[in-house]
Amino acid sequence: MEWKNELTRLLGITYPLIQAPMLGITTPAMVAAISNSGGLGSLPIGGLSPEKVIALIREVKSLTANPFAVNMFTYEPELAPDRSTFDGMQALIHELYQAAGFTPAAVKYEDLQVHSWREQLPVLIAAGIPSVSFTFGMPDADGFALMKAHRMHIMGTATSVAEAVALKAAGADIIVAQGIEAGGHRGSFLPGALSQTGTMALVPQIADRVHMPVIAAGGIMDARGIAAARMLGAAGVQMGSAFLRCHESLATPAQKAVLGQITDTDTQLTRAISGRWARGVRNKLITELEAAGEAFCSYPFQDMLTQPARKVAREADNPQWINIWAGQAAGKAQAWSAADIFAELVRETALLFPNNKFA
Repeated sequence: MEWKNELTRLLGITYPLIQAPMLGITTPAMVAAISNSGGLGSLPIGGLSPEKVIALIREVKSLTANPFAVNMFTYEPELAPDRSTFDGMQALIHELYQAAGFTPAAVKYEDLQVHSWREQLPVLIAAGIPSVSFTFGMPDADGFALMKAHRMHIMGTATSVAEAVALKAAGADIIVAQGIEAGGHRGSFLPGALSQTGTMALVPQIADRVHMPVIAAGGIMDARGIAAARMLGAAGVQMGSAFLRCHESLATPAQKAVLGQITDTDTQLTRAISGRWARGVRNKLITELEAAGEAFCSYPFQDMLTQPARKVAREADNPQWINIWAGQAAGKAQAWSAADIFAELVRETALLFPNNKFA
């Protein structure tokens, strides 16, 4: 079977299969395993310090000589929340966790710090990263010019046709079309209501409108999803939930066990954990925060407030009090190595196209 197409040629990969960047789950070992298998591994660095970014890139490079992408959060953070909102939310979080038997560290209002993509991009350039993806928005004109000057392949996330059009006009080379089924944070960035278009409806409309490589993301877990995405006009697919339970994943044992038992209706969209809409497995953390009626802080400040609490619950491997970002089909994830999951995707897809080119 011939997999080569415009996307694989552009990215320098064998298969048009991309591992989604999942902050808190993805490891350098996962990224390298996918790249070594002929796909495109993606390293998430949203909100991390330049020093941490450098260390992670070096670790990936020590494990693979093949291309991989680095993913940034390209948004303009809002002003820090007012003190009363911050204090009220922190008090609620501590009350809930202490009732559950945990004692999280306090977050000091004065210590709130946001690391911007503007700090990270020079690091990526210095490291010679060939492909950059981003979500939550898009870089400004200077950012695009800098990436273009260094001949980076630019991949932007769109949750609507309008966002895809905006990304193309700004200079993106590839559009990641993220359907509502996708796990984790929504990549929506244009003003207005949250886009909730499904992958099957979104991909062909974006492909027909932008006439450039489109990567389908959201709800794709096996060869059938890969084949469907291709038939809808996608040049490739991005898969995250498929790797949630892999050996290289940072998910805890209890977290992986939960993921192995969920069904199509066990995830929901919520702002409770991070302040930004994200899809995760419904648990006590989401339920209690939403039921309390306390005002959420904006992203990333809500995320900063819940991090210490989630950390202690994670150390105790208690899945009820951590975030378990997952897509609507995440229950189909296998507890194999990332390389074995990838190989099975390739094998199954080849069987569906025995006499035809995927491209």
